[in-house]
Amino acid sequence: MTGWGAARVRCGPGREVRGVRGGRWRKAVSQTGRSVTVWAVSTLTMLILAGILPDFQLQSADGDSATRIAVTAALGAGGFGLLSALVWPLMVRFMLLVPALVLGLLVFFLNGALLLVALRLNPAERGDAGPETAVVVAAVMSAVASATGGALAVRDDDAYRRRLYRLADRRRRSLPPGPVTHGTVFLQLDGVGHDVLLAAVRKGLMPTVTRWLGVDNQSEPTHRLTPWRTDWSSQTGASQLGILHGSTFDVPAFRWYEKDQREVVVCNRPTSAAALQRRAVERTGDGGLLTRDGASRGNLFSGVADEQALVLSIATKRRSRENRSRAGYFAYFSDPANAVRTALSFFAEVCRESGQSLRARLRKDRPRVSRGGLYPLVRAFATVVERDVVVAAVMGDLLAGRTAVYADLVAYDEVAHHSGPHSGDAEKVLARLDRSLALIEKCAEHAPRPYRLVILSDHGQSPGETFRARYGLTLGDLVRAGCGLPVPRRARSTRSGAEARAAVRAALRRPVEEGGEQHRPSRRSEPIVLASGNLGLISFPDVPHRMTKEEIDARHPALLPTLANHPGVGFLLVRSEQHGGVVLGAYGAEIPLDALDDTDPGPLAPFGPGAADAVRRTHTFPHTADIMVNSFHDPADGEVLAFEEQIGSHGGLGGCQGRPFLLSPLALSAPAPDGTDLVGAEHIHRVLRRWLRECDGPQVPLTDPDRTRAHLSPTDPPARSAPTDAPTGSPAPHADTPAAFADPTPRDETV
Repeated sequence: MTGWGAARVRCGPGREVRGVRGGRWRKAVSQTGRSVTVWAVSTLTMLILAGILPDFQLQSADGDSATRIAVTAALGAGGFGLLSALVWPLMVRFMLLVPALVLGLLVFFLNGALLLVALRLNPAERGDAGPETAVVVAAVMSAVASATGGALAVRDDDAYRRRLYRLADRRRRSLPPGPVTHGTVFLQLDGVGHDVLLAAVRKGLMPTVTRWLGVDNQSEPTHRLTPWRTDWSSQTGASQLGILHGSTFDVPAFRWYEKDQREVVVCNRPTSAAALQRRAVERTGDGGLLTRDGASRGNLFSGVADEQALVLSIATKRRSRENRSRAGYFAYFSDPANAVRTALSFFAEVCRESGQSLRARLRKDRPRVSRGGLYPLVRAFATVVERDVVVAAVMGDLLAGRTAVYADLVAYDEVAHHSGPHSGDAEKVLARLDRSLALIEKCAEHAPRPYRLVILSDHGQSPGETFRARYGLTLGDLVRAGCGLPVPRRARSTRSGAEARAAVRAALRRPVEEGGEQHRPSRRSEPIVLASGNLGLISFPDVPHRMTKEEIDARHPALLPTLANHPGVGFLLVRSEQHGGVVLGAYGAEIPLDALDDTDPGPLAPFGPGAADAVRRTHTFPHTADIMVNSFHDPADGEVLAFEEQIGSHGGLGGCQGRPFLLSPLALSAPAPDGTDLVGAEHIHRVLRRWLRECDGPQVPLTDPDRTRAHLSPTDPPARSAPTDAPTGSPAPHADTPAAFADPTPRDETV
């Protein structure tokens, strides 16, 4: 028995070695088979294109046999594949000075050049193509090869897992051995309101979110959904600054005039974003949410992360190892398959927008804004390029094992501005964003540490006509009329404050100096009128301080009554020598701020609970405008009147724009005690800080990769998936989470 036992012991390792070797052989055979399959499909594609395109030849002028033509195609396809794999990354490195969006457009021409080189180097000496034809052939072959390789990888789960682990190994070796803590990913769905998310889940547009909430009755809930309330300035500049840096102080709107600096500050201008971030850091005395091994992707502000890409506040600096605001584009486009796929999707999105816009005009939809000019390109950039690059960057951060990641996806916000927050166009974008969430969740299963995914929004959007469309004049025209100044016969359109436009300009390295000369009046005594969604700001640049109501009445007696009594205006905020701050409304209403609250809101009644506190806080800002104007709001349908050319707007009070959401794992503590409202982005910052501390708590052993992935399994109940790291005293999971979907009217709808 001893001999047999010893023999079995000796044979055991031998079988293990043979099993490992056999597994390696199987991997090698599988990889070789996939490569041969892609090569064969590429060869067949080249043969088909040679038969269709007259300017693409795979044979001599005298003709060749079918075998000779097939060999020529096979050698050409193989050469093109090798050049794409070897030369393309080097070419991208040498073109780092080329703007990212331009690089995406050059993909086709660079691929065409590689194809011409492959044909010239072909030993068969038979291939030839014109330059224009080479571009078409290369694009089609790259797309077909990418689709074939992707289909094979999807069918082979082991291959997909091996690819993810190879990418993760670069960072895995640098992690300390033994247990590590959870990482956290914060994904911001820009502009998606709480009510919009609920409606999308009810309609089955977002199956990933539905599964997380357990609404599908097939899985236990893993996340809780919580609404929160923004400040008066319900826009990305204020909200994201507060979320990442803990301060929204002195950010009264998306754009405002600072008298001491004599300039217009615009949140999506790189210079302004850098200044706002610096002010927030100085005020809080803290770097930001991502100071510890963090990554900031696609944001206005950095959170002072170690890794920053596609961040607007650093876009004006020179590129260096510490500053890679646009490096994410190059990292993504260095893969020719990514470049071709995104470029094709980009042009498909342009065509989709053109078709949707045409149908809206033919149906004579109302409300409607112009969607021509460069808007189809801006939309395609936001919904395709920015989404693909940011998602790829987040997946890279997961596989690198970073502690905290914050990323912004602006696709929905851009489309909802022009199509409406409840439109079919916007709903299709939500469905695509849900697929991005599923992709990131799948990638997290293969990361070198377990991750918790927190999904949130910075604001919502409120539907409604534009002020200009309803009344035939802009807010600026109304102000000029109240000041006794000449008014243009035709109302001029206003600029959109959509975040994607700034991202495009930053990618192209074009200065975002919106608000410079165009906002400056012809005479210094004329007012500067700025718009931030349905919030308007009026400043008199020749007066160095914030003017009082008494001073305004003395200079322009008709201005304040004209504005307050206009049917498109909800209320005004001005400073008073007697009361400090007063709210003006129709029919001569003039109520001191200190006298307003939720029980006696006065002109603020249509804007719901918390409106008085939000206005009172903005009144304390040093750079609040001389006159703050909030448009009319109808609580019955949630509509507002935007002072910009947007039929889905945000920036002020009224409707769903001030009601974003927070979707957090049940393993984390509840955002707020029951019955307590989450108010303001600064409050959200404190909640996220607390969750990061909780993730630094009990450690998770990583000796077994399957156990690591089990912590992120979406099908396991929360008690089984993460039993050891629930904080002491944390409340039980919300038993009524699915019940929120049974009530078609969300609570506090007017907030």
